[in-house]
Amino acid sequence: MRINYIITLMLTLFMFGTVLAQTGQVFDNLTLSSKILSGERKFAIYLPPDYTSSSRSYPVLYLLHGGGDDQTGWIQFGEVLHIADKAINEGSATPMIIVMPDANTGRRGYYNDIRGDWNYEDFFFQELMPYVEKTYRIKGEKRYRAVAGLSMGGGGTFMYALHHPELFSSACPLSASVGSLTVEDLKQRLARSEITGISDEKINSYFQQHNAVNLVENMPDEQRDDVRWFIDCGEDDFLYEGNSLVHIAMKKPEIDHEYRVRDGRHSWTYWRASLPVVLSFISDAFHQY
Repeated sequence: MRINYIITLMLTLFMFGTVLAQTGQVFDNLTLSSKILSGERKFAIYLPPDYTSSSRSYPVLYLLHGGGDDQTGWIQFGEVLHIADKAINEGSATPMIIVMPDANTGRRGYYNDIRGDWNYEDFFFQELMPYVEKTYRIKGEKRYRAVAGLSMGGGGTFMYALHHPELFSSACPLSASVGSLTVEDLKQRLARSEITGISDEKINSYFQQHNAVNLVENMPDEQRDDVRWFIDCGEDDFLYEGNSLVHIAMKKPEIDHEYRVRDGRHSWTYWRASLPVVLSFISDAFHQY
């Protein structure tokens, strides 16, 4: 009888623990109407386990996918639901909302196009961010907002936090595409994309605004402590050089940042391992360290 009692008690405790380990929710095919991009734009969202049972507002992470994926990339391949739930339930990350926009429909990328006819960055800040922060219970202060992303989305992370340091407490570019490393590289990329008729003056200006190394080197002194940086790139990643150059550029003026190089390449295996660290890193700011 005592053995049966112990077994029953263990099963009860297991079931009770399972109930306590609540799960979040993911919606991966949401849309909003964009005047800037002239159409419907998709996005996905992760809501933390206690979102439906509480009435409070939450910090937000804007999590950007890489080239070739869309708003479902971090859900399908990055396992954001499982990883975020685990981090929150174990206490290594604070409950947060995660917004994942689609930057692969119409044209690919998170920047305003050099031709001026596809202004995705304007859409992000003027339409997407206000829409989700009004629609969901999101804390609207800089302290409770972060941005992260991989590859192309890592480039978007650099640009968004460097262009708008007043909006983000933390930025976590992973295996980031930091932009063309020289003006000539940018010209060659435009030629490969059959983009012609752009003046040298405009190309130079675009390069200065969309190269992470240049933006860091020309960062005003008063902005050096505005954003907490976590930069992570595998030592076998083909984008390793650009990330290393950003790290060196940040070291010279002593811009505080964490720079991680692990064994790995440009792969979801690498980024899935990075995501729990990112969630913990940005939670430090959310917790008002």
